[in-house]
Amino acid sequence: MSLSKESFTSIEKYYEIRESSDHLYEYIDGSIFMSPSLSTKHQRISGRLLVKLSNYLTQKADKCEVFAAPYDIELSKEGMEGTKIVIPDLAVMCDKSGFTETKYVGVPDMIVEILSPSNQSHDLITKLNLYMKYGVKEYWIINPMLNSITIYALNKEEVYEQHAVKTEQGMITSKLLEGFYLELEHIFP
Repeated sequence: MSLSKESFTSIEKYYEIRESSDHLYEYIDGSIFMSPSLSTKHQRISGRLLVKLSNYLTQKADKCEVFAAPYDIELSKEGMEGTKIVIPDLAVMCDKSGFTETKYVGVPDMIVEILSPSNQSHDLITKLNLYMKYGVKEYWIINPMLNSITIYALNKEEVYEQHAVKTEQGMITSKLLEGFYLELEHIFP
């Protein structure tokens, strides 16, 4: 949900608001979005997926790392303008050069968002288009209300295609992380 009633909020004002609040805020080109409070189910799904991704990346001796919210991602790509600071539920980054002391600056390889009733359009429309535009290779949308996972992967034209959709039970695989799969019944509490 958008917090700012003004047409543009400076990045300085954004940081000022964040410093004076316990809430999580994202910033996209002058608009501030407040992240909803996380439900118990949301936390369970996030924790279970974090463990699965961490175990997979460790076993692969991969250079990639997974980070869980709250962790700022400042999307940055040559040729792109504006400031975009997002706080995805989970993000996998393989390019270590983007890490700073407080955030990641660049484009994660994979982002996972877990929907909340109040932020569905933000994750399903705004962030989907933003992540596609910046070149996030794989975007997972987890809907805890429907116990479903939808995976979008960039195609050769740099446009998202739906790679997989699963609801309730069964196995879902990643196109990006070779050999990574999830049994839905182990993710949804």
